[in-house]
Amino acid sequence: MWITGKVVERIDWNDKLFTLKIDADLAPFTAGQFIKLSETREGKRVARAYSLVNPPNSRYLEVLAVEVEDGQLSPVLQNLNVDDTIEVSATAAGFMVLDEIPTGELQGKHLWFLATGTAVGPFISMMETDEPWQRFEKVVLVYGVRTVEDLAYLVELRSLEEKYPEQFTLVLSVTRESFPQAISTRIPQAIASGELEQITGIEFSSQDSQVMICGNPGMVQDAQQFLFDKGLKKNLRRAPGNITVEKYW
Repeated sequence: MWITGKVVERIDWNDKLFTLKIDADLAPFTAGQFIKLSETREGKRVARAYSLVNPPNSRYLEVLAVEVEDGQLSPVLQNLNVDDTIEVSATAAGFMVLDEIPTGELQGKHLWFLATGTAVGPFISMMETDEPWQRFEKVVLVYGVRTVEDLAYLVELRSLEEKYPEQFTLVLSVTRESFPQAISTRIPQAIASGELEQITGIEFSSQDSQVMICGNPGMVQDAQQFLFDKGLKKNLRRAPGNITVEKYW
């Protein structure tokens, strides 16, 4: 089922990366889930999934998107302005949510979010709720991009550092230019070399770590393998573990 949403705000992070805030009557959702945006052309619907950046109690839906050359829908979204409309799925979906992480003795003390590009969105949604801060002693976000201008929501992430100074650690990875506030190593290599553990002072361990990974397939696959090498296991409903993953395309 589809509903009509109206754009109420637009933020351009660079010439291709942008945020749309949309007023739409979406059914209740869980932080970390995604919606689909669509348009109909010549009687055929073109739809793509976008994770929600906003927490469930927000007035508006918020998506972070990047225009893809020859993309089916992203160029349409890139051209949307305030008061324009877009079709929105009536319900959100997806299992990249904290509900999927084991509880009790299997949970551990440390929650890691590993994200590249626009895949930081669902983790921001989660961190804007109380749940990660109530469940875990330490929360780490590792956010990887190519260039500094690709860093979205940096002000909001710095605000979380100020709000949870003893609990939250933000690690930025900018791989194609120098940025004093970031490492230059790709996320998987920073796992394998121990750089992330050294920076944060937190070790990856099967006893204490829960790791949620969302981003480009190469990063997800490589990061997961290096975590396997450190003794962590994939988290499945039938066999609770440490690593919860979602490929972003």
